[in-house]
Amino acid sequence: MGSEAGWNYGDILDAVGRVVPSSKPCLIHGERVISWGDFNRRTNNLARWLVNRGAQAGDKVAFYMRNGPAYSQTLGACFKARLVHVNVNYRYVDEELWYILDNSDSKVLVYDAEFADQVAALRQRLPDVALWIEVADGQAVRADFAESLEDLMALGDGEPLTLERSCDDLLLLYTGGTTGMPKGVMWAQNNIWHAGGAGANPANDMVPPENLAAHCANVEKFQAGALIPCCPLMHGTGLLTSMAALANGGAVVTLTGHSFDPAELWQTVQSRQVASLAIVGDAFGKPMLRELDEHPGRYDIASLQSIISSGVMWSPEVKQGLLKHNAGMVLTDSFGASEAIGFGRSDTTADGTTEVARFAIGENCKVFTADHREVEPGSDVVGFVARSGPIPRGYYKDPEKTAKTFPVIDGVRYSMPGDYCKVADDGTLILLGRGSVCINTAGEKVYPEEVEEVLKTYPGVVDALVVGVPDEKWGQMVVAVVQGEGNRALDEAEVRSHVRSHLAGYKTPKRVLIKGDLNRASNGKADYKGIAEYARAQLGIS
Repeated sequence: MGSEAGWNYGDILDAVGRVVPSSKPCLIHGERVISWGDFNRRTNNLARWLVNRGAQAGDKVAFYMRNGPAYSQTLGACFKARLVHVNVNYRYVDEELWYILDNSDSKVLVYDAEFADQVAALRQRLPDVALWIEVADGQAVRADFAESLEDLMALGDGEPLTLERSCDDLLLLYTGGTTGMPKGVMWAQNNIWHAGGAGANPANDMVPPENLAAHCANVEKFQAGALIPCCPLMHGTGLLTSMAALANGGAVVTLTGHSFDPAELWQTVQSRQVASLAIVGDAFGKPMLRELDEHPGRYDIASLQSIISSGVMWSPEVKQGLLKHNAGMVLTDSFGASEAIGFGRSDTTADGTTEVARFAIGENCKVFTADHREVEPGSDVVGFVARSGPIPRGYYKDPEKTAKTFPVIDGVRYSMPGDYCKVADDGTLILLGRGSVCINTAGEKVYPEEVEEVLKTYPGVVDALVVGVPDEKWGQMVVAVVQGEGNRALDEAEVRSHVRSHLAGYKTPKRVLIKGDLNRASNGKADYKGIAEYARAQLGIS
């Protein structure tokens, strides 16, 4: 398959799997190592089983898993069987979880055993799910209606499937919406490949290969190293960087803890000679740096060549601190979204850095005002960054939001997720904010309206506004400011518990503040800026 016909990750994995040494590590999780030979056999077996059980090209497979080998193996099998990945946030609770599985029309659900009770509780409400697969990690499957993923991958001769794949085969990437309801971004695999660089590697002077044979020749010549996605594979940053690592014959190394542990990270970098990391801003960068600073000489991180961050701004101070521990690294801020890859990037090395919030604009990118006038460099006009070329088809089953986010301007179709920017005199992007009131806490998007509506259902709460305030650990901390009924006292812990019973934990406000009047405008619009200032003052945050 060449560039004219398009690219499919099932074909790429099949081809790369034939040229990478079968004994080379492919997936690493703690002490467990799955070689490329094992990865090929196991993903082929799972893909064949899914097809034999009636899964058809285009059917959706929901991934309800934490980071681990099961995620990448299931993903590989889906690519090979022409099935569509659906990411499920494992922090979701019942209604949020049901919404994703129902909205995506998932026919298969692959889930970690720890989530068996949640799955069992929803099973009767999901009549379209035909196959239930549990990741039991050597234990007995908890649900009597589920198959063992490990057993399915061991069943068969491991031979590749003989089916014709398409460059238009989809991947669904669910992302939060402005009302809190996730939206499924529909990516054709060919567009993901091209948006992510099309197999090029500037570090090795590699240009995009013309076809699979050329790509495999590159893989043989430039042996890709190991990547640790520090962030969840269920999010775009972790997923897409892992896909790129596998497509280039590298290894995906996953950490074993349920929460990020910088000590485990640096120990793993040292023991596995990891070449690259994927993180989400200072929520990862700060504890990583602190661990190195507090234990000088404990970790050998000389193997590390690059760290890429996407989704949240990464402060220059943290970058410079990390470079003191390994001056040979390239630290990259990648400016993108679930709806578009490659708006811009900013690289930092020991030799220099780009100014914070400034990005070299990506190929096929422009900035438009709300009425679709192109922003001129140096004009100081605020607009929305937009990208043409390899972009998603739109949102799954949502033509209205698709038309808004993927407008056609002067005959060209763009992706415009809503990131505010200016364009400097030199053409670089100056990022102002991701959405008007979106809160980004440790890489998770929290949209205030969803949390506010839950807060208003608590007895005694008349009105509520939710804002993000600066926080060293989370990047932004979710804070609720509520207006109580009369002089009624509100118990902060009980209010937080109420929200936690309805929404994922990361959406629950870390603090709940009481204010007599939320100062809405006469038309009902909220003064989020004023409320954020109030919250910072009450919490003693400058």
